[in-house]
Amino acid sequence: MSIKLKKTPNPITRNPLSVLKGHLQGACAAAALLLAAGSLAQAQDLNALIWCDHADPALLQPFEEANGVKVNVKEFEGTGAGLAIVEQSQPGDWDVMVIDSIDVPRGVEKGLFEPLPEDKLPLADLFPQVKMDSSTVVDGKRYGITEKFGYNTIGYNKTKVDPADMQSLAALTGDKYKGKIAIYDYYLPVIGMAALAIGKKTAELTEADLPAIKEELLKMKANAKLVGEVTASQTALATGEVDILVGGGEWVTAGLAKENPALDFSIPKEGAVLWSQSLAMFKDSKNKELALKFIQYIMSPEGQARLATSSCYWGMPANSKAALSDEQKKILRFDEQPEFLARAQAYPAPNADLDKKMQDVWTEMLQAQ
Repeated sequence: MSIKLKKTPNPITRNPLSVLKGHLQGACAAAALLLAAGSLAQAQDLNALIWCDHADPALLQPFEEANGVKVNVKEFEGTGAGLAIVEQSQPGDWDVMVIDSIDVPRGVEKGLFEPLPEDKLPLADLFPQVKMDSSTVVDGKRYGITEKFGYNTIGYNKTKVDPADMQSLAALTGDKYKGKIAIYDYYLPVIGMAALAIGKKTAELTEADLPAIKEELLKMKANAKLVGEVTASQTALATGEVDILVGGGEWVTAGLAKENPALDFSIPKEGAVLWSQSLAMFKDSKNKELALKFIQYIMSPEGQARLATSSCYWGMPANSKAALSDEQKKILRFDEQPEFLARAQAYPAPNADLDKKMQDVWTEMLQAQ
């Protein structure tokens, strides 16, 4: 997903081998919506604003066949882009939306979302650390449910680096791997990683922390072969141009496991930055019963397994009972999640003023020679 110097909370991107496929899926979805102009909210259609992992036919077809419906999808990248689509649509055009968990309150503030019935959702089966109640519950009502999560952390080639070194963020600024590192060009998660490296909590960052964070970023940059947008940086890891990706994680390595089983990720002792995505239902949906069925399907063990292993990008299912195969669990390191989550910290969510200052620090790092 194209995320440069703007606050796009979606921290994940596509497997480089499926970028073209994702573009084709998005184009087909857009064409379908154009053909259906004037009749978006047909009774037997579900209209969903989604991230690319939900466009996978392997995820949608079981639901469509079981319910005798068609799921019309429109793919977007980042909460801002999704909300812009909603603003340009008519009330009732959309039924469900994928949104970064930390941004659910933005939709609630705009009066977009319908409270979800907690007694009809498998909340007890979710990993406790990813329920994200501080964001998904507003004024005592649940407006979102976390469906998928993962980490911005260290992705690496375990045949080229010592996996033991990858257990500390200090390896990113030492001399051992100089010139063997790529940095994911998105300021929020990598600033979060820099904060963890110097012992700061991502949820407590202030302007006073920025000089030390900048110094850490500059050390990383001095060791890096490239700072690249999402496809370029993970392709560099996949092809062997670099051996380490700062900001990578299971969303990079898991999807490439079949092509390159040497790729892996670590959750260092200092921690990693946790990302999570949620599903929400629109208040103006004309198909609320069907929308709830879709959310229930996505949150079911079968739906969770299909979403976790989507052709666009892999990630951890929020439901601990996801029907993953043993091989899929091994790739995602499913059994290690409780330990990983204990060390993970929240995605940075700065206010507008601090956000701008963080972007300025990031720009200075990018321009450093």
